[in-house]
Amino acid sequence: MEFNLSPVLAFLALAVVVSHAALSPEQYWNYVLPNTPMPKAVKVLLHPDFMENKGTSVNVGGGGVNVNTGKGKPGGGTSVNVGGKGGGVSVNTGHKGKPVYVKASPFKYIYAATETQVHDDPNVALFFLEKDMHPRATMTLHFTENTETATFLPRQIAQKIPFSSDKLPEILNKFSVKPGSAEAEIMKNTIKECEQPQIQGEDKYCATSLESMIDFSTSKIGKNAYAISTEVQKQTPEQKYTIAAGVQKMGGDKSVVCHKQNYAYAVFYCHKSETTRAYMVHLEGADGTKAKAVAICHTDTSAWNPKHLAFQVLKVEPGTIPICHFLPQDHIVWIPK
Repeated sequence: MEFNLSPVLAFLALAVVVSHAALSPEQYWNYVLPNTPMPKAVKVLLHPDFMENKGTSVNVGGGGVNVNTGKGKPGGGTSVNVGGKGGGVSVNTGHKGKPVYVKASPFKYIYAATETQVHDDPNVALFFLEKDMHPRATMTLHFTENTETATFLPRQIAQKIPFSSDKLPEILNKFSVKPGSAEAEIMKNTIKECEQPQIQGEDKYCATSLESMIDFSTSKIGKNAYAISTEVQKQTPEQKYTIAAGVQKMGGDKSVVCHKQNYAYAVFYCHKSETTRAYMVHLEGADGTKAKAVAICHTDTSAWNPKHLAFQVLKVEPGTIPICHFLPQDHIVWIPK
């Protein structure tokens, strides 16, 4: 099923009276990163009306906040998927009475893949070898639409909301989420993954606001940085894409990649590694749809779980050969200019 917590609290928080001296998330971006374009993945989370979203309409005015939340779309399976729900986390409630099962994101490299994931997980198509990323190469992909309505909270609001496993009951109560529900299990899983220790050679951080994501990313690669995200011309079904000429390597072997999580408001799992290479890959679908896809290639996978999904799908051993994956449209990579 689709994680579709109402964004009511987020927008109520925006109406809270705060210090006039505080910068809005957008103003903070312009202050720290002047003349730096804001990727679509960020704009969508600051301005929900940037994308047509018929499920939720929001009006914030002098008279308060008016939110009209439509029904969430039923979660549908796809055989190949670049995106998914909140960075790869999905929920399967099964039949009534059965426990909720939360599947780990393929972007968390400490996790082993189950046999079911290897055969049935649409994310298997995310992974490929760097040597196979060249013009005229083809891949069957589905760049899914981001249907999440959770938006960024200003940092001064996010900092006042607990974000830890020991505060989970308080968090669920604050967002009116029923303990044991699918939404509660997803929120619990997101917090748990954020609390997991980082793997060797990685700096990780869960950003609960745009401002904190900016600060973490620029502290790792410098303020002379820019952010990019995957952009697809239009939403299409699964189809074959061909890599066009002009695969472009961006920055050096250092980047910060931030993966969108499923939560009641926008949370990003960010990790920095000096053993990654980022590329902009131009793709053309069989129906003519064009995409500018960000690909991240990991040059050292020796610290990954030996049973991670990528190794089982590509039939390679940890630490032997660079492994790549495309980023979903709601994920962000930070690169030094």
